[in-house]
Amino acid sequence: MNADQMSIGELLAATVPMVRTLNLEYLETTPERAVLALPDQEEYRNHVGGPHAGAMFTLGESASGAIVLAAFGDQLARAVPLPVDARIAFKKIALGPVRATATLGRPAAEVVAELDEGKRPEFPVTVEIQREDGAVTTEMTVVWTLRPNN
Repeated sequence: MNADQMSIGELLAATVPMVRTLNLEYLETTPERAVLALPDQEEYRNHVGGPHAGAMFTLGESASGAIVLAAFGDQLARAVPLPVDARIAFKKIALGPVRATATLGRPAAEVVAELDEGKRPEFPVTVEIQREDGAVTTEMTVVWTLRPNN
């Protein structure tokens, strides 16, 4: 299977070792929303028995990257997506498996229009991480850019 035939989850698992290390699961990946899961794994737990903050950050950043690829994958010949800033807030203790849902903070067409104008657009992706009971444990914002290729 070549890169054109792979799903975004398969592509990221093949090219980003941390995705494989944490066994992240890609449940949904569209230009409107990306949903990833982090299974409960003893080797990635913290001192209170939940997922380590680093694993939670990686889950959220990976969800943000998945939606960026889904929304802007058709722009990769002329620009590379890069995260430029990330903020994370831990709201409640996470225990067991968790799920991250990412959404774009700006319309994709608006971002592409800036790229068309020769600009280097920046746009936020918001991520909520939830426990199985639906409680939001973590809120994250990752600001991405589409850096034009030289």
